[in-house]
Amino acid sequence: MAQYLVLIYEDESAFAAPGVGDEVMAAHNAFGEKHGASFAGGNALQPAATATTIRGDGNGGFVVTDGPFAETKEALGGYYLVEAPDLDAAIAIAKDCPARFGGVEVRPIRTFE
Repeated sequence: MAQYLVLIYEDESAFAAPGVGDEVMAAHNAFGEKHGASFAGGNALQPAATATTIRGDGNGGFVVTDGPFAETKEALGGYYLVEAPDLDAAIAIAKDCPARFGGVEVRPIRTFE
Protein backbone atom coordinates (compact mmCIF):
# COMPACT_ATOMS: atom_id res chain seq x y z
CA MET A 1 0.00 0.00 0.00
CA ALA A 2 1.40 3.41 -0.95
CA GLN A 3 1.38 6.48 1.27
CA TYR A 4 0.18 9.93 0.26
CA LEU A 5 0.30 13.23 2.07
CA VAL A 6 -2.90 15.28 1.91
CA LEU A 7 -1.81 18.88 2.52
CA ILE A 8 -4.55 21.27 3.62
CA TYR A 9 -4.22 24.89 2.43
CA GLU A 10 -6.74 27.46 3.62
CA ASP A 11 -7.23 31.16 4.22
CA GLU A 12 -6.47 31.44 7.94
CA SER A 13 -8.39 34.69 8.33
CA ALA A 14 -11.66 32.82 7.67
CA PHE A 15 -11.30 31.01 10.99
CA ALA A 16 -11.74 34.24 12.96
CA ALA A 17 -15.54 34.17 12.57
CA PRO A 18 -17.42 32.96 15.65
CA GLY A 19 -18.21 29.25 15.66
CA VAL A 20 -16.13 28.45 12.58
CA GLY A 21 -13.47 26.57 14.57
CA ASP A 22 -16.10 24.24 16.04
CA GLU A 23 -17.66 23.65 12.61
CA VAL A 24 -14.28 22.85 11.06
CA MET A 25 -13.38 20.49 13.91
CA ALA A 26 -16.70 18.67 13.49
CA ALA A 27 -16.01 18.30 9.77
CA HIS A 28 -12.55 16.84 10.46
CA ASN A 29 -14.01 14.47 13.04
CA ALA A 30 -16.52 13.25 10.44
CA PHE A 31 -13.70 12.89 7.90
CA GLY A 32 -11.79 10.80 10.46
CA GLU A 33 -14.78 8.59 11.12
CA LYS A 34 -15.16 7.92 7.39
CA HIS A 35 -11.50 7.46 6.43
CA GLY A 36 -9.67 6.84 9.73
CA ALA A 37 -8.69 3.31 8.71
CA SER A 38 -6.57 4.85 5.94
CA PHE A 39 -4.76 7.32 8.22
CA ALA A 40 -1.12 6.73 9.08
CA GLY A 41 -0.81 10.14 10.76
CA GLY A 42 -1.77 13.77 10.62
CA ASN A 43 -1.76 17.02 12.53
CA ALA A 44 -3.04 20.56 12.50
CA LEU A 45 -0.37 23.25 12.38
CA GLN A 46 -0.10 26.49 14.31
CA PRO A 47 -0.88 29.61 12.22
CA ALA A 48 1.57 30.60 9.47
CA ALA A 49 2.66 33.61 11.53
CA THR A 50 4.39 31.18 13.93
CA ALA A 51 6.59 29.76 11.17
CA THR A 52 10.34 30.25 11.02
CA THR A 53 12.04 30.14 7.61
CA ILE A 54 15.65 29.02 7.18
CA ARG A 55 17.50 29.64 3.90
CA GLY A 56 21.06 29.23 2.80
CA ASP A 57 22.81 32.57 2.35
CA GLY A 58 24.98 31.35 -0.54
CA ASN A 59 28.14 31.57 1.55
CA GLY A 60 27.78 28.41 3.63
CA GLY A 61 25.69 30.11 6.30
CA PHE A 62 22.02 30.52 6.93
CA VAL A 63 19.48 33.30 7.24
CA VAL A 64 16.73 32.64 9.78
CA THR A 65 13.61 34.81 9.57
CA ASP A 66 10.25 34.88 11.28
CA GLY A 67 7.29 33.98 9.14
CA PRO A 68 6.43 31.52 6.39
CA PHE A 69 8.53 30.79 3.30
CA ALA A 70 6.10 32.64 1.02
CA GLU A 71 3.41 35.24 1.54
CA THR A 72 0.19 33.74 0.25
CA LYS A 73 -3.52 34.05 0.93
CA GLU A 74 -3.77 30.34 1.67
CA ALA A 75 -1.36 28.76 4.15
CA LEU A 76 -0.52 25.17 4.99
CA GLY A 77 -2.70 24.47 7.99
CA GLY A 78 -2.36 20.72 8.46
CA TYR A 79 -2.01 17.37 6.83
CA TYR A 80 -3.11 13.76 6.80
CA LEU A 81 -0.80 10.89 5.92
CA VAL A 82 -3.01 8.31 4.20
CA GLU A 83 -2.41 4.83 2.90
CA ALA A 84 -4.13 3.96 -0.37
CA PRO A 85 -3.62 1.39 -3.11
CA ASP A 86 -3.03 4.09 -5.75
CA LEU A 87 -3.27 7.80 -6.51
CA ASP A 88 -6.91 7.57 -7.59
CA ALA A 89 -7.87 6.09 -4.22
CA ALA A 90 -5.86 8.79 -2.40
CA ILE A 91 -7.62 11.49 -4.44
CA ALA A 92 -11.00 9.99 -3.55
CA ILE A 93 -10.10 10.25 0.14
CA ALA A 94 -8.74 13.80 -0.30
CA LYS A 95 -11.98 14.95 -1.95
CA ASP A 96 -13.69 14.36 1.40
CA CYS A 97 -11.05 16.29 3.39
CA PRO A 98 -12.52 19.48 4.87
CA ALA A 99 -10.93 22.56 3.29
CA ARG A 100 -13.83 24.98 3.27
CA PHE A 101 -11.60 28.04 2.90
CA GLY A 102 -9.13 26.67 0.36
CA GLY A 103 -8.14 23.30 -1.03
CA VAL A 104 -5.97 20.26 -0.59
CA GLU A 105 -2.93 18.90 -2.37
CA VAL A 106 -2.15 15.18 -2.67
CA ARG A 107 1.50 14.17 -2.91
CA PRO A 108 2.91 10.64 -2.99
CA ILE A 109 5.50 9.82 -0.35
CA ARG A 110 8.86 9.09 -1.94
CA THR A 111 10.42 5.82 -0.87
CA PHE A 112 14.13 5.14 -1.07
CA GLU A 113 15.44 1.63 -1.55
